Amino acid sequence: MQVPDLVVPDFFKRVISVLPAKPPAWVLVNMLNYLLKKQILLADMSLLAGRYFQIVVEDLGLNLFFTANEKRFILADHTNPVDLYFAANIADFIKMLLRQEDPDTLFFNRKLKIEGDTELGLIVKNLLDSIDWSTIPLMKSLVEQ
Repeated sequence: MQVPDLVVPDFFKRVISVLPAKPPAWVLVNMLNYLLKKQILLADMSLLAGRYFQIVVEDLGLNLFFTANEKRFILADHTNPVDLYFAANIADFIKMLLRQEDPDTLFFNRKLKIEGDTELGLIVKNLLDSIDWSTIPLMKSLVEQ
């Protein structure tokens, strides 16, 4: 299934941007920890430990902050300076995760913004590229279409 270049109405962005960011960040952190536990996400957590991350879903107005220790991902406050910042629209994040678009292509087309520690950015990009989505039932059906 090809992900369309959808445009989220400004109304949704205004509503979502005033909602607490902790619930969506909690979902993200728990999803990452689940992928770690199931060995789908083969992360060397020592490379991520003590680093702070921010993911911005621009068209939804979401700002997700998290960090990691040697064993897992953890929610973080927005008051900590981030080591790595990713920003894109929801459709571009989905295309990247489903491998319909390469992160480098999105970056050079200015659809994906990456700021911060370059080496850490490369580690995270390679980590995302290494995920075998076909091992996750819901994602398998999306990837195979």
